[in-house]
Amino acid sequence: MKTPFLNPLPVSAWDASLAHVSDDMHGQPLNVHALMAHHPDLLKAWWSFRNYAVSGGELGKRNGELVILRVALHLKAWYEWGSHVERSLACGLTLEEIERVKQGAQAAEWDPAEALLLKAVDELFAGHAIDAKTLNELYQHYSVRQVMDLIAIHGMYVILGGMINTWSLELDKHVQEKLPATVNKTQFEAEFPR
Repeated sequence: MKTPFLNPLPVSAWDASLAHVSDDMHGQPLNVHALMAHHPDLLKAWWSFRNYAVSGGELGKRNGELVILRVALHLKAWYEWGSHVERSLACGLTLEEIERVKQGAQAAEWDPAEALLLKAVDELFAGHAIDAKTLNELYQHYSVRQVMDLIAIHGMYVILGGMINTWSLELDKHVQEKLPATVNKTQFEAEFPR
């Protein structure tokens, strides 16, 4: 049975309490924000967490994007993958590195610290925790706060991926237009079918 579609809510129909969200996005919130606008209290409560996570927290932008991209693959969420390919390119990751995220930590070209981030995401999905051995290895490169940020960013994007996949949210047109032609929904869904 196909899930009933929930359209992103036009800004003109948003609860007045969400004005700061629209303002933060210069009057053009993303489809995922407009989807969450159906629940104003949730969107308001979530907004600061979103802003922190999307910045990468203490992991920094590049490492945060690696975590988010790996989460998007686990969730098979084209919307998140497409959105964060665009963000990853903007923060300096190469398309080759972004494609390498699909191979995971075992790809030989990764810096060991970056490979550990991908491995930790995989372990969070597989066992809902980072293995003690991996955690000790992470501590050789990252602080406790950075490891907490890794777990929190993972969790924040699991929330989004669940909503995106439940309501088959379409990638924002202006984001799609910024992506290389090789990064598209058809190819992604062929590689990572749901």
